[in-house]
This record gives sequence, structure tokens and C-alpha cells, in this order.
Amino acid sequence: MPEFDLLVIGGGPGGYVAAIRAAQRGLRVAVVEKERPGGVCLNWGCIPTKAMLRSAEIYQSVKDAADFGIHAEGLGVDFGVVRHRKDRIVTELTDGVAGLLKANGVTVLEGHARFTGPTTVDIFDAGPSPVFPDGPRYAAAPTTTATRTVSATDVIVATGSVPAQLPVPGADLPGVITSDGAFGLTEIPARLVVIGGSAVGAEWASLFATFGSAVTVIEMQDRLVPLEDKEIGTALGRSFGKHGIGVLTGSTVTAIASTDTGLRVSVSGAHARDIDADVVLVGVGRRPNTADLGLDKAGITTDARGFITVDEQLRTDVDNVSAIGDVTGKALLAHVASHQGLTAADVIAGHDAHIDYAVIPAATFTHPEIASVGLTEDAAKAEGHEVVTAKFPFAALGRAKTFGDTEGFMKIVAGHQHGEVLGVHIIGPSASDLITEGALAISLEATLDELADTIHAHPTLGEIGMEAALTGLGLPVHLAPSRKR
Repeated sequence: MPEFDLLVIGGGPGGYVAAIRAAQRGLRVAVVEKERPGGVCLNWGCIPTKAMLRSAEIYQSVKDAADFGIHAEGLGVDFGVVRHRKDRIVTELTDGVAGLLKANGVTVLEGHARFTGPTTVDIFDAGPSPVFPDGPRYAAAPTTTATRTVSATDVIVATGSVPAQLPVPGADLPGVITSDGAFGLTEIPARLVVIGGSAVGAEWASLFATFGSAVTVIEMQDRLVPLEDKEIGTALGRSFGKHGIGVLTGSTVTAIASTDTGLRVSVSGAHARDIDADVVLVGVGRRPNTADLGLDKAGITTDARGFITVDEQLRTDVDNVSAIGDVTGKALLAHVASHQGLTAADVIAGHDAHIDYAVIPAATFTHPEIASVGLTEDAAKAEGHEVVTAKFPFAALGRAKTFGDTEGFMKIVAGHQHGEVLGVHIIGPSASDLITEGALAISLEATLDELADTIHAHPTLGEIGMEAALTGLGLPVHLAPSRKR
């Protein structure tokens, strides 16, 4: 008889959620984890970056305090305290996850798992890696002798992803770091080059620019955050420029070299030049974390990019083996991993569960913030929709003015005939919180009329949804009308 009903390999936002749900369904569950629980999200991604970005927000707010009648003197950044606060928050949350696993009766097995068959794994001790001295990052499996063999009726692979490497000369030089390595910085770099203008790169650029670094972002596409609606990327580029961040779009890095004063980044394309830097941060994407898992021993196949192939219920092509989270390549977002975890656990427990990938909100915590859900305008047209777009600026919103942050807008993409909401795109204050209304609108098949007819509290930032909908209907109250539908 197998030792467990379910073995989850990886304790990140997908893995620990799957384990808890399966335990709630009455299964005997174990999680194999070689780091602190919480995965990349809690330890090296969502939470620590947002903690540091919040410090940057506070710093910027105090710098601007005179506009609000508040006078501050002796303003400065203690980067050690910023990092300590980040570490404290991470520890509180990871300890909280560990407590939740224990409270739900989930067995936690420390180490690195390697398949020996479809539903059996060997567990190896994982020692700390010197590459990441600032935290508990580990090598794949530094020991050669298994400390334990575990069997289960079902297995979920939830090992997440790791930063992609830049395939150019000099990418391995000291001072060239990934998003993981950025947490090892003990001081604010005077000159920072960020390679990659998507969410990860843009967030780090925003953070360090606020703290006073001279930042340049290099992006090979024609705009920042290229997966977002075109108008959002264009607006972020303008905002970055206004705040002193250099933006080189349509450009690629061809080499990185050491100099007497640091590093030199060679750029080709639309903005060819050499840029001197103290630190180069590579944020060009992520790849599946499947190193030394022994997927071949289990018969688990991957696609051309190395991601594990799954069906709509997260099952692989091997009986009794599922996969969730970044390792599936569906959408590399913590909240997607969590919902996949719930779905996979329910399916394994005998319930008919599915996940809807059509309504996935995403957020980028730059300043200004970005959030989106559903189709961009270009994507909607490519799918054959005749669309109407509705935009409303934060500058016309009373609460935004009192808040002192009026940069940006909300854009709604809707069907022309019925007004059904197809996509919502926001750049501006609290975008990550406001996007939930857009997700609900799409999920419930709401129309512009229904959004406009819903009474929103005043004065709030949330009113922007109603105001944008009214604009899309050609009935704006707080904007001069441009046209009627």
C-alpha cells in the first residue's frame, strides 16, 4: 500500500494550496520541499518585491509631502532596513504556510525529490547553494544518496520556474544578476541596467529608480510590458521617461564586458550604444524548474520549451501524475498556480473540477501600477470581434486628485453590438486592486450598461469602472463626450 494518497513535489503557491485542499478532502498528503514553504512567490517573487516596492512608495510619498502641506527633513533610504523589513514579512508568511500545512495534517518532507517511477520518488538532502548567500536557495540535489523513498497513489509536480539566463557573452560576469540575485544586493546600485521590460524587469527598474539609481531598461519589443494592451505599454514608457528612467525599446543586448569602473552593456537595434553600469539585472523570462527531477523515469513528457504538458484537469500523460503552476507553462502567475492546485486536488479526490484560463487577472507593481484581465484591443480584433473601447483618466476622478496620484487611465474593450466586456486594462493608482471588478465583469458576462448602472461608492478610485463604462456608452458625465455608440 502506498505511504500517502497524494505526494506534492514543491511547496509553492500551487503545491501547498493543493496539499491543503487534498487534506481537506480526506486524503493522506505529503509535500516535498527543499526550501522554506511558499515557493518563489513568498520567498523570491511576489511578496518580497512588493515589500521593497512599498518602501519605495513610502519614500516617494515623503519626498512629495510638501505638496500636501507636510514638511520632512533629513530624508534618506536605509537599504539595510528595507531588506530587513522584507525578510521579516517573508518569514512571517512562510511560517504561516508551514503552520497551515501542519494544522491540516500535511506531512512536510524536506529535500529534493527525484522520480524513480510514476508514483515513487527518492528524496535527497539539499544543501545551501553559495550562489545565493542572502537566502535559502539550494542546488538541485547535491547529495548522491537518497535519505528516503516515498510512494503515493497520486503525485502532483509543482516545482515552479527559475529565471531564464541571457545567452550572450558576459552574462556570467560578477555583477550580472537575475531577479533572485537582486535580493542579495546589500546597497542601492548607482547605475543599473535592466535587460527585459516585462513585469519583472519593469518592477525592479521602478524600485531602484525611486531609490535613486540611474536606471536604463532594454526591451527587444517595441514597447514595455509587451503582453499588455499597446496603450498601456506606451503609457508606461512615457511615465518611466518622465521619472528619469531610460527606456530603449526595439533593442537587444549583444554582450556584457567588465571595465575598470564596473560593467559595459553593448546594445544593438533601434538604440544601439554602450551603457556603463554597476549592476546588470536580467529579467528576460522564466523557464520550468525540472532540473534533476527524473521526469524520464516517470515517463512524463514536456513540450519544446520544457514545460510539462497537462490537460484541462491538470493531468499529465502518465496515469496518477498531475502538474500545476509555472512548470505547466499555462500562465506563470502565483494565483493561477493556486487555482490549478485546487483543481488538481479536487480531481484527484474524485470531484469534477476545471479551471477557466479565459479570465486571469495580472498585475505589474510599477509606479504607476498596471493591471489587466481579458483581451487586449488587438487580440479582440484578431479574434474577429467588432469592438468599442472606453477610456477614463484618473485625472478626472475626484478621489485620485485627493489621493495626489492622477497618472494613468482605465480602458475597457467591449463588443460593439451588445457591449459585453471583453477586456479591462488599467495603468494608475491601485490598479492591482481595481482589476477585480474587470475580472468579475468578464466572468459574469457583464455589459457596459450593467457596469454603468451599478452604483459605485463616492469618492473612490473604484468609480473609474463606472465612469469608463459611461464613456464607452457615449454618455460620460465627468468627461466631454467624444462620440455616441
